[in-house]
Amino acid sequence: MRSEFFRHALSAASICACVMLTDSAIAEPRHGIAMYGDPALPQDFVSLPYVNTSAPKGGAIIFGEPGGFDSLNPFIRKGTAPWGVNAHVYETLMGRSIDEPFTLYGLLAESVDVAPDRSWVEFTLREGARFSDGSPVTIADVMWSYETLGTFGHPKYHSAWQQVETMAQTGPRSLRFTFNSDNRELPLLMGMRPVLKKAQWEGRAFDESGFDVLPIGSSPYAIEAFTPGRSISFKRNPDYWGKDIPFMAGKANLDEIRYEFFGDGDVVFEAFKAGEINTYREGNAARWEAQYDFPAVNEGRIVKSTIPNQIPSGIKGFVMNTRRAAFADWHVRAAMLQAFNFEYISDTITGGALPRITSYFSNSPLGLKPGPASGKVAELLAPFAADLPPGTLEDITLPQSDGTARNRKNIARAMDLMEAAGYTIQNGVMSGKDGAPFTFEVLLKQGNNEAQNIIDIFSQGLNRIGISPKITVIDSAQYIERTRDYEFDMAYYTRTLSLSPGNEQRLYWGSKSADIPNTRNWMGLKSAAADAMIETMLATASQEEFTAATQALDRILTAGNYVIPIWYSTSATIAHTSDLHYPNRIPIYGATVGFQPDTWWFKSNN
Repeated sequence: MRSEFFRHALSAASICACVMLTDSAIAEPRHGIAMYGDPALPQDFVSLPYVNTSAPKGGAIIFGEPGGFDSLNPFIRKGTAPWGVNAHVYETLMGRSIDEPFTLYGLLAESVDVAPDRSWVEFTLREGARFSDGSPVTIADVMWSYETLGTFGHPKYHSAWQQVETMAQTGPRSLRFTFNSDNRELPLLMGMRPVLKKAQWEGRAFDESGFDVLPIGSSPYAIEAFTPGRSISFKRNPDYWGKDIPFMAGKANLDEIRYEFFGDGDVVFEAFKAGEINTYREGNAARWEAQYDFPAVNEGRIVKSTIPNQIPSGIKGFVMNTRRAAFADWHVRAAMLQAFNFEYISDTITGGALPRITSYFSNSPLGLKPGPASGKVAELLAPFAADLPPGTLEDITLPQSDGTARNRKNIARAMDLMEAAGYTIQNGVMSGKDGAPFTFEVLLKQGNNEAQNIIDIFSQGLNRIGISPKITVIDSAQYIERTRDYEFDMAYYTRTLSLSPGNEQRLYWGSKSADIPNTRNWMGLKSAAADAMIETMLATASQEEFTAATQALDRILTAGNYVIPIWYSTSATIAHTSDLHYPNRIPIYGATVGFQPDTWWFKSNN
């Protein structure tokens, strides 16, 4: 598995060691790095602002997950691994603060150097960094991990790795990455790759693993026990090497983190009610309001916590696969949005309690602004005007109904759009010029009752224009397999977006990702304009231009009618036993990855 690149990288060590002497006058080691500007916390910070440094150690948190797992390797395409393996076993050179848009602080690395133009980044490992088996974390481990993930790992690691010109050891505990593209996010991405133990994989095929390798990482937790497909438990290591570093202060408070796997989402909820798990993240607003009246809640043994955030809405709804003939034409996709009676569906499902997603980055400064495109946004889009989705440069608004089940005006508009795409109603059935009925399949995962209820109402509206979609409900494993290979017409879809979107945007909607299985470009978008906006976001050093490029991308995505959006929440709703606690200070990203269970603690009420 040792490649030509890796041999070249090692041989380049002496060269880079010399180069760094000339660079030292313009770069110096720092405790952190931010995408724009400087880190909010000073060099001598003692903890992140959203932790409780006095939190006691002990207790357990038990999560419930739908589906199962057939691997312990979360870094490859093959198989399904519990997400907790990556989250709890492995560490990265730098750790992300979830109280800043995009800032990293030292974790395995004690410092970071970066070129003024961000053409290279250099990390210095902490002396004393150890894997859970007591062996030291070395530069060789880091270099092997990066090359292996970039070459044999999941496609999400490939793009950044392909932009690394050289990787070289520059000292006993330091290494440098030099880049071949103008991408200001790369130094941060290099700080966020998991570091694996090289020796553990010698003589093994990294991309063929299942349960035969028990992962060894450097984090506060190690796998204690697992039952394939059923449960996995992570135990806190009392000898964790990094317990005194600032980034980890007030974290890793729980002695055990356990995941129990169940058939579907409804079974997970019932397991929570029965006391088999002790925390449950509720995604159904109606159930949160109406079905938490069981004894444990009424008696105070279970607490309902609402945890706010300040992040973009992201996109959630039903994605249309443009690779399929049914949704290749924008007129048809636009017709689906007209036929989707949001106001009636929202009132029926949630009581109208949650706001509508109006664009991919809505609820943030990165979202498209009302009215026609103007200023820098219009300037960025102008070269692509002829090929943009209709309406991109105009005032973009989603269809709005009168709130009744009939949705008469929008249904009429939907029929006009279908006719523009070459479909008319023949004998009560929407049909093409060849007389073939227009239909499509909606793919849903078993247990997603909210999506099922939405589609049932949507289907009734479609029936009024002669369209009868096929609704297919399958288990989690089949759903992952089919969506991984884009074997669907329409599917339930969600993409969480941050205040600092970057390289992941290529995977979400970049043209190159459209034809690669297992990327996140489910809609199959191929747009030179979208690609250009993403590249501008990655290359610019200007916060103003970055914001304009993101707003322009938001316009392209929203005007393209690729997703029928539903609603979002400005807070997470988490039910948990009363002996689980979290800090009073809530970070701007709210209850995202890095909050639960990282900052939570257990304190018995007895």
